[in-house]
Amino acid sequence: MSNHCQVLGSRAGKGNTVSHSHRKTRRRFEPNLQRKRYFVPSLGRRVTLTLTPRGIKTIDKYGIDAVIARLVANGEIRV
Repeated sequence: MSNHCQVLGSRAGKGNTVSHSHRKTRRRFEPNLQRKRYFVPSLGRRVTLTLTPRGIKTIDKYGIDAVIARLVANGEIRV
């Protein structure tokens, strides 16, 4: 699975794990990535995207056709 959201571009962040004694060790904050399939009427086929929940809400708001058109323009997916 890719390590970023295809709609928003969210990637893993870096930070510290802080123990009870306040010792700090490095860690990664991974995004909540999920694979989701959408039927795209303009393409006439299904497309599988790797998304965060916020990316799913973005698709719900603007529609799958608008989001796919932007992804194709940016070269994120091929038609």
